[in-house]
Amino acid sequence: MMGGVRILLAFVALAAGLAVAPYVFSSGVALTMMSLMGVMIIFALSYNMLLGQTGLLSFGHAVYYGLAGFCAVHAMNLIAANKLPVPLPAVPLIGAAAGLFFGLIFGAVSTRRAGTVFAMISLGLGELVAAFALVLHSFFGGEEGIAANRAKLAPFLGYKFGPQIQVYYLIAFWCLVCIILMYAITRTPFGRMCNAVRDNPERAEFIGYSTQRVRFQAFVLSAVFAGVAGSLAAINFELMNSQAVGAATSGQVLLMTFVGGIGHFVGPIIGAVLVTFLQISLSDITKAWMLYFGLLFILVVMYAPGGIAGWLALHRPLLRGGRIFKLVPIYALTAVPLAALVLGCILFIELAHHMLVEAQSEGPTLSVFKIAMNGAKIGPWLSALVLFIGGALGLRALLPRVGDAWALAIADSSGKAAA
Repeated sequence: MMGGVRILLAFVALAAGLAVAPYVFSSGVALTMMSLMGVMIIFALSYNMLLGQTGLLSFGHAVYYGLAGFCAVHAMNLIAANKLPVPLPAVPLIGAAAGLFFGLIFGAVSTRRAGTVFAMISLGLGELVAAFALVLHSFFGGEEGIAANRAKLAPFLGYKFGPQIQVYYLIAFWCLVCIILMYAITRTPFGRMCNAVRDNPERAEFIGYSTQRVRFQAFVLSAVFAGVAGSLAAINFELMNSQAVGAATSGQVLLMTFVGGIGHFVGPIIGAVLVTFLQISLSDITKAWMLYFGLLFILVVMYAPGGIAGWLALHRPLLRGGRIFKLVPIYALTAVPLAALVLGCILFIELAHHMLVEAQSEGPTLSVFKIAMNGAKIGPWLSALVLFIGGALGLRALLPRVGDAWALAIADSSGKAAA
């Protein structure tokens, strides 16, 4: 009972946060960023239905996002020409229908096998659709894509959805609806069977369930929600091109889900918000931003396979036991060498990228954190080396103390709970 109340309060808080966010972050850049975050949250959660809930690693999930987006943008053009009597807020339903259609077709083929075979089939289907995107100009529009103008559509309740804030609230509404629906699916018997197929497919078959059917149903549902995300992207950008169905988009949603944490429902939400924020922010700061994303993905897979949500979940027993503050001193101390290590790594990356890529055209001088430095001299390189090695040695010395603090906090929390 209390768990249901907490979940209800969490959704109410989420709705309230989505409602007041434009008043807190009112700039045009912030509205655009938050709109894209809403789209990516739906997209990442739909991918987590495959990977996190059912254990299906897909390398072509952008197919359903992109194809639904193209269907949505064509529908918007038909609506603008008075050939389709559908209001703009209902266009995501067209995207959902498109995701359902393509999910049924491709899912019937790809879900016959699981594991590596499914991953390779999804990769092949993704590359196939990406190739068709450059051939079928009537549907995909070639390299230029298909554009639409949402302001030409008939108003809905007096709103034409021209201003970005109106589009944000439309995306926020569908984001909230999709989050609630996808969470509800995880609590149903079907959602539990998806977990069973993920964890022990042989036992699931032994008790009478068809693992192929469960995988197929999860695949189709995932494509439906990916279709909603794709249609919202079409509304937001008023443009869809071949990049939407490409491997880069599939890799992006994989990165979001892994960084956030595939073992927790809130993980993809965290990953979508963080990666979208970093993608927009870093691209304005450095030209090597893609390299940072690659390093982030590698570090998460190697040292935090549970993602950010998994790392936060480790602290839940300490929070309940009131012993979380015992970790604050050691965390604060560890933050110093960690910051030095990160700064050294950033200096190395920026210096190497500038000298290898941009030095011939822009000269050896570059700016890092608004500090001018000469990449042709030894000083900046030595500074990066000292920061990196010093931070690494400091972390190596402090990690055993972090482990001891963890063990002591857990023991105190367990003793308090037993008492």
